[in-house]
Amino acid sequence: MKKREGDSWMQADEYGRSLSGLTLNLLVEDVRKSLDFQVKVLGATVVYSDPDFAVVRGYGSEWMLHADHTYDRHPVRIGANAAGQRGAGAELRLHGCNPDKAEEAAMEHGYQVMASAANKPHGLREAFLVDPDGYIWVPDVPS
Repeated sequence: MKKREGDSWMQADEYGRSLSGLTLNLLVEDVRKSLDFQVKVLGATVVYSDPDFAVVRGYGSEWMLHADHTYDRHPVRIGANAAGQRGAGAELRLHGCNPDKAEEAAMEHGYQVMASAANKPHGLREAFLVDPDGYIWVPDVPS
């Protein structure tokens, strides 16, 4: 059931046809809470948001947040509930997002730091941060 009142920023079919390359659709419990992490920790920009849906942009990428209630009968939601944790086994990497600053912001705003920023043998400095829905974000820069 949709919670948005009034018209959306763009017709769904128009937005869908505008997409290319790889996109991410993340199911979230509360769009507003998830946007707080996206903006304050990852430094992303909100393109559009309402209680049902948001489009976020940062570091040359764009991704979407869909409130759980918008996927109430969708197979992805059923699978996510059965798995017990959203995004289990996935790393959402943001290349070019400073991991030290993101880690500092995560701690400042009470988000979980799974692994502190560190230089890795594969040539990246990265941190592992957990958003309110359990997704693991990995901001990284060349080390």
